[in-house]
Amino acid sequence: MPPLARRDVRSLVRKLGAHARPSQQREALDAIVRLSICDDGDLNSLVAIAAAGAIPPLVQLLGAGSSTVVQGNAAAALANLAHLREGKATIAATGDIPPLVQMLGETFAAVVQQKAAAAATALMNLAQNDDNQVAIAAAGAIPPLVQLLDTKSAAKVQQRAAGALDSLADNDDNKVTIAAAGAIPALVQLLGPGSTAEVQRKAAGTLMRLAQNADNQVTIAAAGAIPPLVQLLRARSPATVQRYAAAALMDLAENAGKQATIAAAGAIPPLLLRPGSDDLPKKFAACALKLLGRKNITRTVMPFSQPVPVRAWIFWRRWSAWVFNKTAKDDD
Repeated sequence: MPPLARRDVRSLVRKLGAHARPSQQREALDAIVRLSICDDGDLNSLVAIAAAGAIPPLVQLLGAGSSTVVQGNAAAALANLAHLREGKATIAATGDIPPLVQMLGETFAAVVQQKAAAAATALMNLAQNDDNQVAIAAAGAIPPLVQLLDTKSAAKVQQRAAGALDSLADNDDNKVTIAAAGAIPALVQLLGPGSTAEVQRKAAGTLMRLAQNADNQVTIAAAGAIPPLVQLLRARSPATVQRYAAAALMDLAENAGKQATIAAAGAIPPLLLRPGSDDLPKKFAACALKLLGRKNITRTVMPFSQPVPVRAWIFWRRWSAWVFNKTAKDDD
C-alpha cells in the first residue's frame, strides 16, 4: 500500500466511529472492505488497517444497532483481517466471536444469508487459532453452522459454513460436538452432484477431518458417505475435490470394518490412478494396497517405482477377481 493510502486508511478508520454520520460510516466501511481484499497474497494493506486501529470499531459495527448490510460488511472486513496471525488473537480479544455467532442467522432470506456467509468466513479464519477453536465452540457457533449446511442455503453459505466447521474440527473435542450436532448427514448430502465443486470440496474436507475420530468413522460410513466420495474420485471432478475425497476415504479406511465397503464401492482403481507431483499418489496407492491386503486379495506389494498405470492394471485385475469370487460365494 502506498504512503498516501496509509494516511487514507487512518482517516477511514476514524469515520467508522459512532460520531460519524451513517453515510460517512457506510462509505468508509465499503472502502475498508475493498482495501482488505488481498487476492495477490500481499498483506501490507491488512497490516495498515489493523495498525490504524480498525478492529475495535469494526467489532462495534457487528452489533444489533447496525443494519444487516453494515453487519455483513464489517464481518467481511474482519474475516480478511483474520488472515493476519496477530489479527486472529486481537479480533477474538476484542469480543467479536459472540456477535459473529449471532449473525449466522436462522432464516434463508437472501440478505440474512449474505450476512451469515460473511460471519461464517470470519469464524472460519479465526478458528485457525487453537484458542479461538475453543472459544468459538463455547460461544455456541456449531449448531447454527450446521443449520447453514441445509440445501436451502445458498452455495456460498454452505461452502463457508463447511469451511468454518472444518477449521473447528481441528480440535478433538469439537469433532465430537460437530458430529453430535448432526453435521455428518448434512455434509454427506453436500457431496452429491447438486452441489458446486467448491461445496463438495469443503464438505469432503470437513468429513476428512471428522473421520480422524474413530466413532465418527462409523457414523460417516453409516450416513452413506462412501459411495459419493468414491464418485468424486472420478476424472470429471476437479483435482482439489478428488484430493479431499481421497483423503477422506484414507481416514475412513483406518477403520478395518469399513475397508471392504470402500473397496466394494470401487475406490481402489481411482486411488491408484490419482495423479500428482508430490507424495500423495504414493499415499493414495498405499491406502489402496491396505484395502486390497486386508481381504487377502494379494500379498504382493508392487514397488512404487513401477509406473502408476501398470500398478493400477495389476491391482484392478486382482480386485476384480476378488469381487467376482466374493459374489460367487454369496450366490452359493
